[in-house]
Amino acid sequence: MRKRNESVTLEHERPAGPPEPGCSLRHSLRLPRPHGEPAMKRPLGRRYGLWFRLRKLLIWLLGVYIAIPFLVKICPAIQVKLVFLNFVRVPYFIDLKRPQDQGLNHTYNYYLQPEEDVTIGVWHTVPAVLWKDAQGKGQPWYEDTLGSNYPVILYLHGNAGTRGGDHRVELYKVLSSLGYHVVTFDYRGWGDSVGTPSERGMTYDALHVFDWIKARSGDNPVYIWGHSLGTGVATNLVRRLCERETPTDALILESPFTNIREEAKSHPFSVIYRYFPGFDWFFLDTITMSGIKFANDENVKYISCSLLILHAEDDPVVPFHLGKKLYNIAAPSRSFRDYKVQFVPFHRDLGYRHKYIYRSPELPRILREFLGKSEHAHHH
Repeated sequence: MRKRNESVTLEHERPAGPPEPGCSLRHSLRLPRPHGEPAMKRPLGRRYGLWFRLRKLLIWLLGVYIAIPFLVKICPAIQVKLVFLNFVRVPYFIDLKRPQDQGLNHTYNYYLQPEEDVTIGVWHTVPAVLWKDAQGKGQPWYEDTLGSNYPVILYLHGNAGTRGGDHRVELYKVLSSLGYHVVTFDYRGWGDSVGTPSERGMTYDALHVFDWIKARSGDNPVYIWGHSLGTGVATNLVRRLCERETPTDALILESPFTNIREEAKSHPFSVIYRYFPGFDWFFLDTITMSGIKFANDENVKYISCSLLILHAEDDPVVPFHLGKKLYNIAAPSRSFRDYKVQFVPFHRDLGYRHKYIYRSPELPRILREFLGKSEHAHHH
């Protein structure tokens, strides 16, 4: 018994001696972890997982960023859509057949057909002085009033939205209150107009509406007002009118650019790609190859009528310097030597940005001085 007990004792005391070779690893693996260790490793693992997911997201975004230029180059229709933005219909849920829903109770909705399979929606707002007479009247009355003694403005809107856009409606109201007829329309592919957008098609639509007005307006002045992308349509139109020797009485360009390449390069959408290798080849050449130029800087050299340029210094869409550059090209042009060319800047503190120049209390005076005071303007 004693021997047995001694052997037991020795057996228990053996770990205190030198460890057998290879036993230290086995022994250390069996040791319990320090009390705080699991609590530290869990946050480290969580942080590692978060970083892993973030890194995956960044790699994915980088892949998309690199892929988009190639996608645009392979599918030029994407770039065309981004220039026109005709699929963006703002405000939504308005009935373009009912301009009175937008507060235009002296406006009539027409549909004209510039070409086969192309139909465009047109609004005609009469001068505010005719508001009472306009109530309950139909298309024949509105067409007849174009021949009354009031000047007409053909308004060509920019990309995105429709003829019922909020800032556009507010401008119609201002111009109507100053004694002007305002005729505006949605280019083919915009709003409720039928057809496929193109620079040629938009210009032809504008020419068709201009001729429609001239056929009814008699000797009344007809002015053309283009805004943003609409300035490209406006200069295309007026150049064509001058070439066929039927010029408009004056051209007004609000927030214009020089040409679509320079505008695309300056547009806020292009900021993230402006320094991308091959930016011109991927994006700008694709626009040109799609037949989109809107070359205001070239067109003004062939225009012979009075020109007024309006531009806000804080315009974030079409930079102010492009409007100023266009003026500097137009002013010395021989085609304008017998006509008035004027540039009106609006200080950035006014906050008119890209589409709120209509809010300027100076606008009626600017138009009166430039276009000549309408004999009816003093009624309003």
